[in-house]
Amino acid sequence: MYKEDAKKVHDAMFPGFELNENDPDYDYSVRYENWAYAEVIPSNDLPDRLRVLCTLATCMGCGAVDEFGFLIPSAINAYGVTPEEIKEVVYQGTAYLGMARVYPFLARTNEVFKNLGIEEAKESRLTNTDETRQPTGTQCQVDIFGDHMKEYYKGGTMNYWLASNCFGDYYTRKPLNLQEREMITFCYLIAQGGCEPQVKAHIGGNIHVGNDTAFLTKVVHQMVPYIGYPRSLNALACIKEFEK
Repeated sequence: MYKEDAKKVHDAMFPGFELNENDPDYDYSVRYENWAYAEVIPSNDLPDRLRVLCTLATCMGCGAVDEFGFLIPSAINAYGVTPEEIKEVVYQGTAYLGMARVYPFLARTNEVFKNLGIEEAKESRLTNTDETRQPTGTQCQVDIFGDHMKEYYKGGTMNYWLASNCFGDYYTRKPLNLQEREMITFCYLIAQGGCEPQVKAHIGGNIHVGNDTAFLTKVVHQMVPYIGYPRSLNALACIKEFEK
């Protein structure tokens, strides 16, 4: 039986696309949505906007281009995420997933925006210059991970790129704040798998900016329908280490 709560979420996320009882996958679809929409979502109190940002980042991490594209209209029209915020999720993914995996998401986002008649604001969302990207990126690292990051950029080429590119070019952009960006990074890392050392580092960063372990656990629960149990359980095990 299709639960009313699941149907409400379905209608908000995919307006105009009803489940069809004559579809050979109908039973599967109903059982999945009853769980994902009527059990998983109500199991935590993540605000809708953060839940959607988390889901978009998760889709990027696991390479779900189609699902990402399907979610864009509801993210904007039903859940209050702005086009600029969606673009920032895409842009930031470059530092954690690489351009080869991010480009299809950028192309799909532009395609969906065009179909929806969305015109992005023309003003730049950069907050630094070519000359200040490293120091502002370093300050961002300090704000997230602590004072020991002040001299980190001097440790070699990769360290400098992390400060100037990963944090200076992406984290310092408007309009997402550090709490939101750290949550998004956490989702990229979990969803792609095999990044447990980085997951643990960013659990520490999340905690430092105010996303505590209870919050991160809710984020992982929200991710389960999109990435499955193995990677979700690995993430929960990493979080557990910070609860001791």
